[in-house]
Amino acid sequence: MKGHKKLNELASTAICGNDISSSVLYVSALAIAFAGQYAWITLLMVSFVLFLFRKIYGEVVGALPLNGGAYNALLNTTSKFMASFAATLTLLSYMATAVISANEAVHYLHHLIPSIPIIIATILLLSFFGVLTIGGVSESAKVAIGIFLFHLASFAILSVFIIYFLANNGLQTFIQNWHLPVTGGSITKAIFLGFAASMLGVSGFESSANFVEDQQKGVFPKTLKNMWMVVSVINPLAALFALSLFSMPLLQSEPYQNTLLVEMASQVGGNWLSILIGLDAFLVLSGAVLTSFVGVTGLLERMALDRVLPQYFIKKNKKGSSYRIILIFLVLTISILLMTKGNVKLLAGVYTISFLSVMTLFGIGNILLKVKRNSLPRPEKASWLAIMVAISAVVFALIGNISMQPEEGVSGNISVFLEYSVPAIVFITVMLNRTLLLKLLLKIIHSVFDPVRNLVLKADDKIVSLIDDINSQEFVYFTKNDDVETLNKVLLYILRNEHTKKLKVVAATKNGNIISKQFRNDIKVVDREYPEIKIEFIELDALFGPELITKISKEWNIPINFMFIGSPGDHFPYKIAELGGVRLII
Repeated sequence: MKGHKKLNELASTAICGNDISSSVLYVSALAIAFAGQYAWITLLMVSFVLFLFRKIYGEVVGALPLNGGAYNALLNTTSKFMASFAATLTLLSYMATAVISANEAVHYLHHLIPSIPIIIATILLLSFFGVLTIGGVSESAKVAIGIFLFHLASFAILSVFIIYFLANNGLQTFIQNWHLPVTGGSITKAIFLGFAASMLGVSGFESSANFVEDQQKGVFPKTLKNMWMVVSVINPLAALFALSLFSMPLLQSEPYQNTLLVEMASQVGGNWLSILIGLDAFLVLSGAVLTSFVGVTGLLERMALDRVLPQYFIKKNKKGSSYRIILIFLVLTISILLMTKGNVKLLAGVYTISFLSVMTLFGIGNILLKVKRNSLPRPEKASWLAIMVAISAVVFALIGNISMQPEEGVSGNISVFLEYSVPAIVFITVMLNRTLLLKLLLKIIHSVFDPVRNLVLKADDKIVSLIDDINSQEFVYFTKNDDVETLNKVLLYILRNEHTKKLKVVAATKNGNIISKQFRNDIKVVDREYPEIKIEFIELDALFGPELITKISKEWNIPINFMFIGSPGDHFPYKIAELGGVRLII
């Protein structure tokens, strides 16, 4: 958050790493349930897909280093509606992750302390991390680091005990499991479903992109690398360990599916080690709750700054936290917990479809960035082949997860997903078209209440004032002697995506930007072509750069994220992040 201490590599990795590394508690068992003895192979396949996504995320966020993840990628390449759709899916994913992780964490604690009431403890856990996030991202990071390091240390201790156990008892169990016939008889189907299930173990990888502005320079790609390394080691290794310790029927039974690592710890180290792993499970799942709060704060704050969400959400406390966003998200998660009466497995469909769809949309955002913003500088680039393979893999995983429970089908996962996603999308649609809806409301009021003229006039004045207030926001476009075609694109974008009646076209002439007579005529042409927007052309004897942007933002009282530029070329002297949030529209 601007004006506050930025997060270093360890802190940033820990915040999102707790989510992705907590998958070791369930994804190995889940993969074994579908892929049997080939589970470790499907988990390595997921590692390869995640390796491809490292480049994809690195290219998009490197070119557009702003909070928002898939929302930010699509906002700068498509329209606000498409970007908001991606944001809705991301929000649903965070919502489901927070509730499921908190509930599962409390179940592990309940296993250690049976007297703990599940629902009350889950509410307290959600509230704790809500309050912690309100205290500031730096304070949250300290807790996240402690949890992350404890989790890695606990898994390392468990691994040492398992290796020692296998060194003394041999690998006969693994060999027997390896030669068993595959459930269903088809190795291809087993690997396909196992891969689909294993892809759920990379939730959290997308979170770093949602709070990139809070990270120190150069930290973001390191968080992607660190998360990839962690998940590539511990998840396949846990599957190999499980297949070496227990028979297949035992692994596919309900107790082992729910608490596999605890059962492994009990087998090789006894009660004390199972308690350690149970405590670790509680802590790292709690850390995944923190990831959700930090990620959703960065996302919704960016949406509010872009006026997709009400400005109410922008208000911050002394710690620099958007506390209203955090409190609303907390209330939302608690209400969902109470509505499901603690049966959070009903949210599995929401989590699965949302998370995998967001990854797909991010890949699509990378494609659009290449096509529409090819000249935009970026520190690294993903190849076309890598993007296509990555997107295809996620789509296959999405199809596989939906088809895993054929008896429920559309009425199962998808129906639950729609129950939560449709209201959110409707709300976003209303926000994006609020001036149109207000005008429609105005017409209805006129037709119904004309007989009561005084009442109609009062309502008319109020709504017109509200529309004028929305449209009174001025926007700025920095030009460099553009032609009439470019100016026309700028006006079309503003008409389609923004609510305003005023546009300042600014030319900074000190850096050799000579304004031609033809350009002045072009300004007059587009001004006549779009009478609904008042265009004011301003020449400034100044150098274009961050200082000029900040100066005119203060003098004209126009937020920087309401200022536009065309895509800069390779010789552009500044990085997009240095411009303070200026948006690209050409």
